[in-house]
Amino acid sequence: MLKEFKEFALKGNVMDLAIAVVIGAAFGKIVTSLVENIIMPLVGLLTGGVDFTGLAYKYKETEILYGEFIQSIFDFIIIALAIFFAVRLLMKLKRKEEVVEEVVVVEIDTQEALLTEIRDLLKQQNTR
Repeated sequence: MLKEFKEFALKGNVMDLAIAVVIGAAFGKIVTSLVENIIMPLVGLLTGGVDFTGLAYKYKETEILYGEFIQSIFDFIIIALAIFFAVRLLMKLKRKEEVVEEVVVVEIDTQEALLTEIRDLLKQQNTR
């Protein structure tokens, strides 16, 4: 069982996934900072200085923090857009790197083809 786990854990897909999670977490922090420190203050200026995180509705002793929900929606939209543009850029760079390989067709004359067949037949006879 330990051997099976070791094979599973050291497969390329698992390692790639682990790296992606770590990079995704770091990227999430960057985007969250972008939203909280740059975009939301600008949105607040456009809406007359409204701070979404402070918006709440009180009913009796319960407080419904719908401003936090609005903030989460903005965070999601900005994160999704940032990931979309990052993946789009990476795909564009990857396409540029892909070089179309030209297949070189070498024509072998009939005499050389026959000699190649004879060589292969002799190899088969010697291996039996």
